[in-house]
Amino acid sequence: MEFEMVMQELEALGKERMKKMYINNGAHEPLFGVATGAMKPMSKIIKKNQPLAEQLYATGNYDAMYFAGVIADPKAMTEEDFERWIDGAYFYMLSDYVVAVTLAETDIAHAVADKWIASGDELRMSAGWSCYCWLLGNRKDTEFNPDKLANMLVQVNETIQDSPERTKSAMNNFMYTVAISYVPLHEKAVETANSVGPIEMKREGKKSSILHASENIQKEVDRGKLGFKRKYVRC
Repeated sequence: MEFEMVMQELEALGKERMKKMYINNGAHEPLFGVATGAMKPMSKIIKKNQPLAEQLYATGNYDAMYFAGVIADPKAMTEEDFERWIDGAYFYMLSDYVVAVTLAETDIAHAVADKWIASGDELRMSAGWSCYCWLLGNRKDTEFNPDKLANMLVQVNETIQDSPERTKSAMNNFMYTVAISYVPLHEKAVETANSVGPIEMKREGKKSSILHASENIQKEVDRGKLGFKRKYVRC
């Protein structure tokens, strides 16, 4: 009964205002419109439950898929599992904030993210770059190869302007995250952000967003956030 009970609870937590906001960002039916914070009491009871997470993710319901990421057991997931999850991630809030976040808590994160970045597929690339953002914001600097990250900054500098729209956003976040959370390459990330300049991200049916990594980096430096690390990847 656990699956049915979770779905009923999610439906009861749904709000029309949140549903409209999610749809405005690319979600589509089925969904209930549950605020992420409203899921916390249920997640504290369930904790990690990979079989249930798989059931929920397979529904195609945005809220159920998001909650699947909250209760997933990343260490129990294989590369094939993550490929299946990214196949089901039909817009960026799933690829970058569910799949990439969950992947960032595994030992295969680097290998899978590298594969996705090289895939040429917009949301896989976006998830790959986003996964590195989650990793850099949580793991110790010593867990990364500085030469590899430096080469990734070169890749951003050379390709971001011609990349797919959601990938642009994730690459922009990568520059920012390296600059703030990976101190050994702070200067190089700042140079890259200055070289890239403002990025226009086109959005279907909406006004374009202009992304300014260099401005955002400076704001965080001014706030004393250089070297910032999160205690946990997932909330």
